[in-house]
Amino acid sequence: MKPSSLIQLPLRYKPWQGRNRRLVMQDFAGAARQPEHDHRTHLRAAIDWLCRAQDVRANKSDAGGVAAGWSFEDGWLPSYPETTGYIIETFIAAAEYLDRPELIERARKMIDWELSLQAADGAFPGHFGEAGSHPVIFNQGQIMHGLVAGYTSLNRQDCLDAGVRAGRWLVAQQDADGCYRRFEHNGVPHVYNTRAIWALAAMGVVANEAGFVAAARRNLDWALSQQTPGGWFATNAFVPGRHPFTHTIAYAIRGFLEVAVLLGEERYLNAAETAARGLMAKQRSDGWLAGTYDDGWTPTASYACVTGVAQMALCWLRLAQVSGDKTYRDAAWRAISYVKRTQRLEDDDDVVRGAIPGSAPIWGAYSRFEFPNWAAKFFADALMMDMANVAVPPVPSAAKGMAR
Repeated sequence: MKPSSLIQLPLRYKPWQGRNRRLVMQDFAGAARQPEHDHRTHLRAAIDWLCRAQDVRANKSDAGGVAAGWSFEDGWLPSYPETTGYIIETFIAAAEYLDRPELIERARKMIDWELSLQAADGAFPGHFGEAGSHPVIFNQGQIMHGLVAGYTSLNRQDCLDAGVRAGRWLVAQQDADGCYRRFEHNGVPHVYNTRAIWALAAMGVVANEAGFVAAARRNLDWALSQQTPGGWFATNAFVPGRHPFTHTIAYAIRGFLEVAVLLGEERYLNAAETAARGLMAKQRSDGWLAGTYDDGWTPTASYACVTGVAQMALCWLRLAQVSGDKTYRDAAWRAISYVKRTQRLEDDDDVVRGAIPGSAPIWGAYSRFEFPNWAAKFFADALMMDMANVAVPPVPSAAKGMAR
């Protein structure tokens, strides 16, 4: 979007108001020009921002969860069950790498809040968990990542019990061909469910639930049918007929990659590598990736989906760990550097300092005028993964398969 097009956006974004105007004007001057610092400095800032996103809900009915983010339109958003689920694993890892044991207690509070939301049939609510919200396949799996972490890292039996119930609900919704068509975002299938199904496979491994593993394979086999020869995925956008965001492309890649490692499935690893290499060929020297891509990896947006850039750093780092191919790590370093330059570390504003924007410039179409909590989460994961050369989250110890 050109800067002149800002006047065409809905008035609800209020880009003329105080903080909003300042952020817009800063991006007019250059969306990614913040100074780069060492990994630990950026990591501390991202984790501190996520802590603030949890603290703003402390006196609310959704206390314990992490606010979905901050937006021009609504300010701090309600706690988000989906992303709080996988922030649990981030806080557990950061507690060790930043020597901040208080993050474990924060993770426990997230778990307690998540468990309070689970229905008797194992389903978790979609959206913000408000009354009347319906379960969503993707959200269910993302919450399960937190339950896997709660059991494997914190030895919480209640997480295993809840995770098994959640997994059985997921398996029950699956069609015979492995696709999910019910309880889907916008009522249509999505290849990016592979990232949610990664949690189903992990729960299957740690709970010895063979049916979970079989269902995971069925879903990824269906997702493979949606991959084109160049590695791009059809049926992978939020809305049919649109080009997928880099965000959902990275989701699909990570799901294929991690299930490949869990189950020792070479064909899933090949799918992840083909897609990851396709995007790597389009990465600019400064780490930038377009917000959306068409088949053939044709960029179809002039802004960056910063969230997706952070996610691709994770995908490339994991592929470097699994394959030993240094070119993946080089691509990851470029991506991490790009995201660093979008993070304002010296800002006096608690809303802004340490946050990661959904898009750069901030009016880009992905998570427009927002600092989503998952962008900070993925950036933090990438920094820790690169600092320690480990997987975040760790692969369950019971898993047998590829080197990791």
